[in-house]
Amino acid sequence: MKKSDNISELIKSQLPAEMQEILSIAGQVAGEQQHKLYMVGGIVRDLLLGRSSLDLDLVVEGDAIEISRHFAEKVKGKVTFHTRFLTATVKWEGWSVDFATARSETYSKPGALPAVEAGDIITDLSRRDFTINSLAVDISSGELLDPYNGSEDIQKRIVRVLHEKSFIDDATRIWRAIRYEQRLDFTLEPDTLRLLKRDINMLNTIGRDRIRHELELVLKEEFPEKAIRRAGNLGVLEKLHPSLQGDNWLTEKFMKARGVVSPNSPSTELYLTLLAYRLNKDETEECISRLGLRKLQTRTLRDACLVKSRINKISESGLKPGEIYNLLHGLSHTALVAATIATDSSIIIKNINLYLDKLRNVRTALSGKDLEEMGIKPGPRMKEILQKLLEARLDGQVTDRQGEIEMVEKKKNNKTGSGEITCH
Repeated sequence: MKKSDNISELIKSQLPAEMQEILSIAGQVAGEQQHKLYMVGGIVRDLLLGRSSLDLDLVVEGDAIEISRHFAEKVKGKVTFHTRFLTATVKWEGWSVDFATARSETYSKPGALPAVEAGDIITDLSRRDFTINSLAVDISSGELLDPYNGSEDIQKRIVRVLHEKSFIDDATRIWRAIRYEQRLDFTLEPDTLRLLKRDINMLNTIGRDRIRHELELVLKEEFPEKAIRRAGNLGVLEKLHPSLQGDNWLTEKFMKARGVVSPNSPSTELYLTLLAYRLNKDETEECISRLGLRKLQTRTLRDACLVKSRINKISESGLKPGEIYNLLHGLSHTALVAATIATDSSIIIKNINLYLDKLRNVRTALSGKDLEEMGIKPGPRMKEILQKLLEARLDGQVTDRQGEIEMVEKKKNNKTGSGEITCH
């Protein structure tokens, strides 16, 4: 924990030069418009912790929409306005900065999106989720604003809500509390833990898209299994689906996933597939519905179920390449990778990896148009011939275009009309 009275020095020593330039430009624009500008939230917390952060959130005492427009002109960026929430996002050259009008929030009912109106910076900080995120730095003076003793809680390494109804107003904060606790190696402050346990059922008030978003944020963490295990122990994970488990098996598979895709981090889809891998078909469909999973996520989880339904066949030794291809063709790449991670069978891993590394890219030299020119009419018979040609390619029975032509000629000369293509 670095001293908070030296925040300007921390900015100079910890933030990259490009980000310092961004702050300078934003401060200049705000000054020209006679508005106060503050850096807020996670980036301030991470500065005090000595952690790197590139998530730049700026709050304006005034019109953030107008400030963002002038800022975008300066950096030649594209600005997107979110007028309902008095916010805007400017993107340019790989950078993204959020501008928000200092505001207050009121909740019409638990779980509802807040109604917002302009306010001052202290009011704005009062609506934050946790004290460690209720910090702000005045861009013009470098002064640290800490009305809820967030810097003290950072020193104590605790996650504390700002008020008794925090989880009632917005139960997604339950997932965020767990995520911050595990990411930062902090501890939930005792009263915050009590409120979290008391208000777990308030997760039922949150729409499935928002819950899915919180889960995706967990799965983007460096070690998501930590938050999932904690959520399981607290009874939060079962709100996604009662059969999900954050246990040693999942920890092992997540660690293995990071080894498989090294040096890149696993996708959220791979982590999600492993999280749901032990669900049966009906449970998987329930999970898809509860989380309102996107099209790609839904396909991947369903394909994982298909892989499991064929696992006994896939586990057979001595399968021909063509047989492996037919078992796995068309299934999601992520679902197949998840299967290799989930299993301990060397045969399954070998067969799936053979498909992923080689077989899925095998193509016939002849096309349907080629077959038509050879006198094969489009239809089931042509489809059958193309399939036989592909299997012959996969199994090494033919290796070039001429070999395929010879196979088709033999088929044409097959007087029995049995539809068989053979190689000698």
